[in-house]
Amino acid sequence: MSAANTVSWFEIGAPDVEAAKAFYGPLFGWSFAPDGTYTMITAPGADRPSGGIFNTGANIPPYAVFVVQVPDVAATAARSEELGGKVVVAPMTLEDGMVIAYVTDPNGSMFSLFSPRSGR
Repeated sequence: MSAANTVSWFEIGAPDVEAAKAFYGPLFGWSFAPDGTYTMITAPGADRPSGGIFNTGANIPPYAVFVVQVPDVAATAARSEELGGKVVVAPMTLEDGMVIAYVTDPNGSMFSLFSPRSGR
């Protein structure tokens, strides 16, 4: 199972890379490093990047393709709103005990939060 606040790999397409960094950095503790026109993302405690930000400019609608495992979906969803995001689907518990929510960042990119069922 993944560590909290990490994913295997993901890409965020954002028309405003600085706004994306200002949102995701404080929300998950991520750090950023430029790599040409791409911005690499490293999660806390990771030894290498696990994703990146692609500057879409005005050519492509914003997107985010990832799911983040967090210790507390409701608390993280609430924090996302404090940082300018929006909860699109409120935290809910699925039949298997997994908790999920869907939120958007300030650019309008949607992503998902989840916590596995208790005991996993």
